[in-house]
Amino acid sequence: MRLPLSLVVACVIAAGALFFSDRLQAQGFSEFRNDPNETILRVIQTMPQGGGYSASNEATALLAEAARDVRGTLTLDPAVAKPSYCSGATYLVFLKTLESLNHHSPITGPLADKLAISGQPDGVGIWGRWNANGPGTACLFHELQLGENFTDWNSARPGDFMKIFWNSNVGRREHGHSAIYLGTTQENGVPHVRFWSSNQPNGFGQKQVPKTKIAYVIFSRLKHPELLQQNYTTLPRKNTYLAGLTSRESSLTEAKINSGVE
Repeated sequence: MRLPLSLVVACVIAAGALFFSDRLQAQGFSEFRNDPNETILRVIQTMPQGGGYSASNEATALLAEAARDVRGTLTLDPAVAKPSYCSGATYLVFLKTLESLNHHSPITGPLADKLAISGQPDGVGIWGRWNANGPGTACLFHELQLGENFTDWNSARPGDFMKIFWNSNVGRREHGHSAIYLGTTQENGVPHVRFWSSNQPNGFGQKQVPKTKIAYVIFSRLKHPELLQQNYTTLPRKNTYLAGLTSRESSLTEAKINSGVE
């Protein structure tokens, strides 16, 4: 039986679309239509609430359970990471965002192992950079060319990652916070900054503080997630600047230089 020409053409078009879709899937993050900032804000809405704040070894072990490589697939379960701490919370959002931008499919292959949390020390690997003192996220974005780092509050958008410095110290004596910027508000005429993270004492959730409490901030905007797949294979094992911040003092100027702040 001969099929009508119109049906043959429709089948060919459908097969071509399926092939194209499979090609996009294989290419990871190379084709995405959603604004990463908007995706980050949506991911925050899916994250756990509360759970308490702790930077203990127990919290780190639970975080590793929440972001692990299971037979070549990055498996994410943020609800396991309770109690939590700030860099772990924002890293989980980063990973969930990548998964969403990856056509809502799990991340597989060697990249899954590189993104998983498995005890990497500060400055080593992807998680070790994110978790380091100083401009960890900004250095990672700079090295992998994932986006832009900047300090201008007027350029900030909700969904930007941010490293808050509560004082001017960078390195061994710093007092900082990894968070995701949500915007600014006025409370009785006083500017306040809203952000999401794992915050003391409640854990996962939103918080706001007077802007005057923040000494300095570095924003990191995810713009080119597709370059992760391309560049992670050439990322040096260790960022020596970040690795050294556990034992030495740095400066805001040095932090900006090392993270390519614009």
